[in-house]
Amino acid sequence: MRPAMAGHLAMLTFSALVAGSFALGSRAANDIDPLVMTAARFWVAAAVLTAVALVLGKWDRRAARAPWRFAVLGSLMGAYFVAMFEGLKTAPPVSTSAVFTLTPIMAAGFGWLLMRQRLTPRMAMALAIGGAGALWVIFRADLSALLAVDIGRGEVIFFWGCIAHALYTPLVARFKRGEGTLTFAAFTLLGGAIVVSLYGWREIVATDWGQLPAIVWITLAYVALFASASSVALLQFAAAQLPSAKVMAYTYLTPSWVIGWQLALGASPPPGVVLVGIAATIIALVLLLRDDDALRAAVPAE
Repeated sequence: MRPAMAGHLAMLTFSALVAGSFALGSRAANDIDPLVMTAARFWVAAAVLTAVALVLGKWDRRAARAPWRFAVLGSLMGAYFVAMFEGLKTAPPVSTSAVFTLTPIMAAGFGWLLMRQRLTPRMAMALAIGGAGALWVIFRADLSALLAVDIGRGEVIFFWGCIAHALYTPLVARFKRGEGTLTFAAFTLLGGAIVVSLYGWREIVATDWGQLPAIVWITLAYVALFASASSVALLQFAAAQLPSAKVMAYTYLTPSWVIGWQLALGASPPPGVVLVGIAATIIALVLLLRDDDALRAAVPAE
């Protein structure tokens, strides 16, 4: 399988797994501190990926070089996840996932600044369509709310986390020095676990773990094993094969996946008018994925 195709498959899986964290996270967000949830998921995910790498004989000792890289990457991912759970306390999952679809635009900017990855006209048009679709969903198809910039507190909080996520993507390609994906992802999660634990130590100690409701443990298991361990590995693999804007293009599928998750969990479907914005994000994804040759030329050689 070609590296680019493998990167696409990785990001398709990534988008579905990430969507599950929005759907489940909204049900647990008010029962546990975001810092505590993020620290726990990072520790569990780091342990799982380390064990998998060792069992498969994929542990790469070269990743121990320049550990500051993983403190930076882990901090960015920690900021994203903390902001996501804080935002989900008040923002609906579909709306929050729509904010997430703004990351390709930001990732394209960071990709140019850090890696000189250029936008083609097709990419620019796709990002514009996707961004418009995301805003349509975020403002719940209410033109008066859009004109008044009437956006919820949860969406604003999560937007700052998405900035961290967008910066993370090109930095993976810049910081990676030939290490295996599993080991690099494990070190990133470990760096995030240490940084978030130090920052949220008081909240972690104050948490009554024995009194947490079942939905928190279900969510923690999911986000640690699938939305952290698996998705970080998938994202880092794809970021080494594809340019930043194209990697993040798959976030345009997230609202659609979230709706599917919500329906599976028994929630009501969103208003039909909101689906117009989601359709725009899917069109943006298709446009971005059609420009393979030009985009591959923008990927720097390792």
